[in-house]
Amino acid sequence: MLALSRKKNESIVINNDVEITVLDIKGDQVKLGITAPKSVPVYRKEVYIQIQESNKAASTSEGLDALKNLLG
Repeated sequence: MLALSRKKNESIVINNDVEITVLDIKGDQVKLGITAPKSVPVYRKEVYIQIQESNKAASTSEGLDALKNLLG
C-alpha cells in the first residue's frame, strides 16, 4: 500500500485519468472528490463488497433457480 500525505485542495492522479482531491478535513473525517471517466466505476468499499457478494450469490444454483422462477 502506498501512503501519501495531502492537504486540503491537494490531489493525486492515478493512471493518467483518475484524480482524487482532498475537498475538506473535519476532525477524523476526510471528504474526497473523485474525477474519473464514466467507464471507470467508483464505489465506496462497503458498497463494492455488497455488489461482489450479490454477484456471487446470484451465480450459485439457488440464484439461477430464483432467476428461472422469475422468468417463468
